[in-house]
Amino acid sequence: MTTRGERPAVRGIGLGLAALGRPGYLTLGHGDDFRDGATVDDLRGRTHTVLDAAWAAGVRYVDAARSYGLAERFLGEWLAAHPGRRNELTVGSKWGYTYTADWRVDAEVHEVKDHSAATFERQWQETLTALGGPPDVYLVHSLTSDSSALDDAELLDRLAALTDDGVTVGFSASGPDQGAVIERALAVTAAGRAPFRAVQATWNVLEPSAGPALARVHDAGWLVVVKEGVANGRLTDRGDVARFRAAADAAGVAPDALALGAVLRQSFTDVALSGATTVHQLRSNLTASDVVPGDLPDDLAEDPKAYWATRSGLTWS
Repeated sequence: MTTRGERPAVRGIGLGLAALGRPGYLTLGHGDDFRDGATVDDLRGRTHTVLDAAWAAGVRYVDAARSYGLAERFLGEWLAAHPGRRNELTVGSKWGYTYTADWRVDAEVHEVKDHSAATFERQWQETLTALGGPPDVYLVHSLTSDSSALDDAELLDRLAALTDDGVTVGFSASGPDQGAVIERALAVTAAGRAPFRAVQATWNVLEPSAGPALARVHDAGWLVVVKEGVANGRLTDRGDVARFRAAADAAGVAPDALALGAVLRQSFTDVALSGATTVHQLRSNLTASDVVPGDLPDDLAEDPKAYWATRSGLTWS
């Protein structure tokens, strides 16, 4: 557990369970990874196998969320089976979305967002039950400019109370205005009206727009966790960015390793999440620690609105 006000002392690659805790996700080729089965028992076993591989490789940050299907439950079961590991791990989770797909890949709605204090109270108890105890980091899931969370004094007071028990409170950000949302949250926190000390946001070579805001909150002592470093599969060998794949070939490394290597080289990055669904993917992601990105094409960045429109158009599989 962390001490109130401290940034958790963790750095490097972390394992995100967004694509492991449910049968459908927005990663290119996600469904192909589950051809050997996607029942609850299948994904429980797969999650535990990938967690074992991550542990053996030295990964010490694991990220889940209430809306990631049964990710919290799978993680909690794995922790219970290996009680000596919990104190060496930093466990992060998120609240604010409810999983609604009922284990269907073709569901019309996969998750529903609600940042009310009532949802927090319900999901905090669900998180405690699933994990077998409190997470080290607890985030408002996808705080966007239209969220009411930053103006909800009751909710912010309740989140602040978590810090008294050593939980690092923060939020995740998404969308083309995530930089502005991070800046506003920093200002609200600096004014003493919010308890945030952690942020999880998208940064990759296609969508680096949040970089300046992430640098500012990191300088302020916040934990910065970077998600979607491989752009939901677009910066992997399944991806559609030919010039990036050519740069990876020229460097003699896998595209995913080059993409995550670029994330790790950012001064604000504490943790870069791997979204691996197989041990092979995880091991490839972990080679990013040894990659020096070097001379990447300097015009890879896309217009943020175009990037997020492309992401929204990805198919759940």
